Amino acid sequence: MRRQASDILISAGSPVTFHIHGRLEAMDARHRLTPAESRELAFSLLGPEHRQRFERDLDGDMSLELFDVARFRANVFQQRGSVSAVLRHVPLEIPHFSTVGLQESLVKRMLNIPNGLILVTGPTGAGKSTTLACLLEYMNTVDGYAKHIVTIEDPIEFRMKSKKCVIDQREVGTDVHDYATGLRSALRQMAHVIFVGEMRDRATIEIALTAAETGNVVISTLATQSAAKTINRIIDVFPIQDQEEVRTRLALTLRCVISQVLLRRRDGQGRVAAREVLFVNSPVSNQIREGKVHMINNVISSSSSEGMCLLDDSLLRLYREGQVDAATVLPRFMDPEKARQVVQG
Repeated sequence: MRRQASDILISAGSPVTFHIHGRLEAMDARHRLTPAESRELAFSLLGPEHRQRFERDLDGDMSLELFDVARFRANVFQQRGSVSAVLRHVPLEIPHFSTVGLQESLVKRMLNIPNGLILVTGPTGAGKSTTLACLLEYMNTVDGYAKHIVTIEDPIEFRMKSKKCVIDQREVGTDVHDYATGLRSALRQMAHVIFVGEMRDRATIEIALTAAETGNVVISTLATQSAAKTINRIIDVFPIQDQEEVRTRLALTLRCVISQVLLRRRDGQGRVAAREVLFVNSPVSNQIREGKVHMINNVISSSSSEGMCLLDDSLLRLYREGQVDAATVLPRFMDPEKARQVVQG
């Protein structure tokens, strides 16, 4: 961890490799792991229960803690007959929201959402889990909030202690069979806030919408890269004959979408998040209901006074502030005009 690696890759035929600020660096480029070494390293991570699960499924997710020094989210899997593993570093302490670039006004506004669906989206490795942990920990420390928070995670990443809130964390495969079952149970557990690690399938999305409709705050993630794509992704999971109903339900329950990416800092010292922020107001709700999701960007662009921001505008701001360079930021733009502003200086 002295190298500030976010991930460690273990794979036969390659050196042990660190993912550091968006780039791969070998621990020792001269030594490539043999299949036996890769298997031994990967299996050293597995307890008896996880090893049984791996031998059955040839794939397994888990969380690990090493001597109160570091925590990891790990995936062990088989490839070309050998065993590989990827470990994602998880801080032992949940960082304060300000250290990950979240504005206090945004966090407080999200805290005041009484019910409905809140989504944090982005590609793999975009820091979604950390952003949500910061939000949940803020809820947990605010005087007068005092909610029952139930999380369903695969696996549990940040271990949370009950402070102002009562927090129950359930791990898929250990405490509950799957996300959908955990969500159904949460509806009977007097949960005020339900955090679902990922809305992976139609069943989970269906129950999440139901939970949001019945007065809960439901917080989850999707691997989508903008607010509009997130809304379309949810609708497209359902059969065509059900999509009009889903649009109506989503228009009534969706409250906020934050879409983020992590970019390597210009000085090479870590990464910084660019974020798109959508709060669902009446115009956005109408556009979702009427199937005009492609027009949502226009509302976001004209609603900065309401705390909204397009991802392209966030990218442009980071570039103009000197936090990221042109080579890093240009491939991320969706609007060619914004990219042109970078090229033209």
